[in-house]
Amino acid sequence: MKLYIFALVACVSSQTIFRSPSLLDQLYGELHGRTNTAPNLQVQAEDPNQMVTQKVLAMRSKLTLPDKDDTSDIAIDQNMFGGILTYAHFNHFNCFISDDFDKHSTTDQQTTKNIDIAIVGAPFDTGTSYRPGARFGPESIRSNSRRLGSAWKSTKKRFNYPVNPYDETTHNYSIIDCGDVAMTPFDNRIALNQLYRGHRSISKHPGNVNQHPKIITLGGDHTITLMAIKNAHEQLRTKIRVFHFDSHIDTWDPKKLGGGITDYMSLNHGTFLHYATELGYIETKGNYHVGIRAPYIDANYDKQHDADCGFHIIQANDIDKIGVQGIIDELAKDPNIPTYISVDIDVLDPAYAPGTGTMEAGGFTTRELLSILDGLKNKVNVIGGDVVEVSPPYDTNSEITSLAATSVVDSLLKLMIV
Repeated sequence: MKLYIFALVACVSSQTIFRSPSLLDQLYGELHGRTNTAPNLQVQAEDPNQMVTQKVLAMRSKLTLPDKDDTSDIAIDQNMFGGILTYAHFNHFNCFISDDFDKHSTTDQQTTKNIDIAIVGAPFDTGTSYRPGARFGPESIRSNSRRLGSAWKSTKKRFNYPVNPYDETTHNYSIIDCGDVAMTPFDNRIALNQLYRGHRSISKHPGNVNQHPKIITLGGDHTITLMAIKNAHEQLRTKIRVFHFDSHIDTWDPKKLGGGITDYMSLNHGTFLHYATELGYIETKGNYHVGIRAPYIDANYDKQHDADCGFHIIQANDIDKIGVQGIIDELAKDPNIPTYISVDIDVLDPAYAPGTGTMEAGGFTTRELLSILDGLKNKVNVIGGDVVEVSPPYDTNSEITSLAATSVVDSLLKLMIV
């Protein structure tokens, strides 16, 4: 009996509610076929609260929705949640289709596009020696870049405005997100070769400003940097200098890290710079590690081997002695040398980047790292770069590591637009 009475009261109440236009009807009537009555609400109400509501609604202009078949406002990426996920809403293009791809295909698919700066993901983490998860880094970095770029830009060319990478009206650079290279998780040798061929494919595209596209790679563990450096070396036909932001030296002799167990794992995220030197891709002097603080395996041998690979070391705690500007001045001594900047996110202190494979205490703050990178503007010839070792499974709910990596990419972009 009680249940029946309750149901009857509820039914009567609902009928009473829907006899007069509800607040939902007044505000959203057009969405479900009812007329918006807000502009006509001039009737005095006895309830003071209702009077206030009616006055507010009366001040609202009548909502006019587009025709039900008009998709002009959703067909393009107009806000941070529209379109497919790319870095900062840059246009996506499949940069990996060559003229030789499927010669017998009857589809008319564009294979060439002008590209000055390309962003490409490398979902690879089977070169790690501790915690995996960096294969999910590219997606997380892109997700945290949603608020960069946007629809808030002019439609007119604005040459007198400061250059903004996300506003093509302030520059002539073509910036494209190529998506991720398809890298197999089952064999490192094949996966890294796939990344190398992906970079080569990107480099075949002409640019509006640059002769060859400058590539920013989203890692992935640090092993992927070797393929990026190899391609840059081949395209420029010269040895390149490396600025390596990391808590670890990554020039370890493979006999010390990995190779002593199997030859297969001799190339990993701690030995790739050894191979970059051995294979002649990078300069034998003038390279820098920045932010080093991790323990060595064999201190005396490792330090000498690192020097033989052509690297100088700026320790993480050197920032307390010479400051941000001191580090910038040290890195900016030879501004014309083609320079590749590789940023392992573990260069940051774990308080700022917990989502990484091999954390080390005592690192830079996010602000310090970004200040150093931004301070190199017009002082270093940046020809490529990457941000690696972002491992979302170990990040916080707020994704502060991925956010920091997104900001690193932002800084690299600004260094490449001169």
